[in-house]
Amino acid sequence: MESDGKPSPSSQKRVGRFLLKFFGCAFLLAFSYRRLLFSGATGFFVFSSSPASEIQAAKGGNLRRVSDYPSMEKTDAPYTRLAEMVLHGRKGDSLKEQCDLFSGEWIPNSSGPPYTNSSCSVIYSAQDCLTNGRPDTGYLYWKWKPYGCDLSPFDAEKFLKIMRNKSWAFIGDSIFRNQVDSLLCLLSQVEEAVMIYHDETFESMTWYFSSHNLTLAFIWAPFLLNAEIKDLGHSQYDIQLHIDALDNTWTSQYNKYDYIVMSGGQWFLKTAIFWENSTIIGCHYCPGKNLRELGMDYAYQKALELAFRFTTTSDHKPLVVFRTWTPDHFEYGEWYNGGICNRTEPYKEGEFRGNPVDQVMRGLEIAEFEKAAAIGLEDGTRLKLLDIYHLSLLRPDGHPGPYGKFHPDISKRPQNDCLHWCLPGPIDTWDDILMEIVLREGDQRSST
Repeated sequence: MESDGKPSPSSQKRVGRFLLKFFGCAFLLAFSYRRLLFSGATGFFVFSSSPASEIQAAKGGNLRRVSDYPSMEKTDAPYTRLAEMVLHGRKGDSLKEQCDLFSGEWIPNSSGPPYTNSSCSVIYSAQDCLTNGRPDTGYLYWKWKPYGCDLSPFDAEKFLKIMRNKSWAFIGDSIFRNQVDSLLCLLSQVEEAVMIYHDETFESMTWYFSSHNLTLAFIWAPFLLNAEIKDLGHSQYDIQLHIDALDNTWTSQYNKYDYIVMSGGQWFLKTAIFWENSTIIGCHYCPGKNLRELGMDYAYQKALELAFRFTTTSDHKPLVVFRTWTPDHFEYGEWYNGGICNRTEPYKEGEFRGNPVDQVMRGLEIAEFEKAAAIGLEDGTRLKLLDIYHLSLLRPDGHPGPYGKFHPDISKRPQNDCLHWCLPGPIDTWDDILMEIVLREGDQRSST
């Protein structure tokens, strides 16, 4: 599996120094953003406040934290709930909380998924876990239950009826492609889409539902920012990231769509050189280049700020849904050194808190989203949050693991994919919630 950015292990002495700096940084972030909570986990990553000399790069220059202290992985720290105004608010709404779709638990579901690997023809082979020989199927029999209410399963017929003559764009990285495939599978129970466009590398694609005149596009823009990314095989190449300019691939198409779903992702963990005003200003992990270490959080905050500013200042006002950070579940190592994900059941609440870098990146997302949402309430921008972080964190059993390849020889310890999701699998719940967000938005608009 090609990682979305991973670092290699370091010594315990360096870890100790790093953790002192991390928790100091954590306190400042929590105080500044108010809603950012993290405690009790350990990890490796470069913040804007951390010197590059304290970590090492993985093979290929891709940076990634390590979780090698199991005793520090467990905590009973509660999940941070966001005000209903932030999740689904409109100007004039009451701050009284309704149902928080993102706070809940996974409960057994004997009915299983609405589609199978046999009934859906668009599943990407690397996420087709059952066809690839995954022996256990228990991960298919869970459903997300928000506290205080029920989440309706995805209704393909209702969705297609509501979305007649509409158009959607999902903007992001391969995790979004994973979600789009989930949505196509869910909708295929009523109508199968036809691919009508793809670029040369099959990174950006568009599908069409002719019976409903519905267009669904996936636009490859892993940084949201303008980035120069070269695939040189195993040779070293530093990504050139222009932190003052958005990726024209998606901004040039923004006005075409009625619904926009967007997100950043784990590409920000990769080694990158940062440009501003056509000048190199620093980097994220670039030892030996005599550049200022600005950190991945610096670049991600810039990307979020620019993207949200673009949506709030645009004359075009689609429904914009921002999807939060998705965690991985590598254990006993990372993608490059034998890390695996072989659990067969969800975590219980408080059993696993996740990695500090994930919490920091989601914290940046929430802070920037809140600022943009406040602006949106005044200027008519329809901005909603799809906060899948916590419910996904609880599903270590939902990844392909070694079954991203057809019937792998487990005795040879094949590389595991603990970032993307099996189809069918937990990622289908993201679309259940997405549909609920769309339905709520429709109800709100019809009542105003």
